[in-house]
Amino acid sequence: MCYNERMHTSDEILDRLEALYPDAAPALHFRSPYELLVAVILSAQCTDERVNKVTAQLFEKYHTPEQMLALTQEQLERYIYSCGFYHNKAAHILSASRDIVEKFGGKVPSTLEELQTLAGVGRKTANVVYAVAFGGDAIAVDTHVFRVANRLGLAAGKTPEQVERGLCAAIPKERWSRAHHLLIFHGRRVCHSQRPDCAHCTLAPLCAYHAAHGAEKQPT
Repeated sequence: MCYNERMHTSDEILDRLEALYPDAAPALHFRSPYELLVAVILSAQCTDERVNKVTAQLFEKYHTPEQMLALTQEQLERYIYSCGFYHNKAAHILSASRDIVEKFGGKVPSTLEELQTLAGVGRKTANVVYAVAFGGDAIAVDTHVFRVANRLGLAAGKTPEQVERGLCAAIPKERWSRAHHLLIFHGRRVCHSQRPDCAHCTLAPLCAYHAAHGAEKQPT
């Protein structure tokens, strides 16, 4: 498929997703770029619903990097225990908070390049904060985006970085950030991991997986 055909297909796919999910938006609760950063770190391999319950308590007292650094790692772990992988997540939150205070005057940096310099902040987290908190153009590739992009044929890749590059090539830049939320919604509601609901998917005529396997065959 040539570049222009891929661009045309991506526009049609995104237009259909917009019609399906006009309410597509971040599910994490936050009131500042810092709260979003912490919530995204906690969301790795954890549901947004669980993260929101945890941060509702955590952010009552600790909603700035300075306040967070008043906690020891063990104290923070007790707050975030139910999110899973709490040792690593607590260490990442405290490391990033320390960098924000020491290198950026207590303010979360607003560029993608600077966000990625924060200790404990990977590319996916940086992309989410950059796009959602600061209105930047970026596509964060989580498990839903990775799965749906590969199945639709929007981007083929074995790693999130490969899929991100493919999506950025296939989708107009001004639609990158919106595409992230639309693909997540479709992954959660229709294009499930084990049993995608192909029979009721309005994207089936545009879907590479459907074209190759038909509506009856489900991935294992």
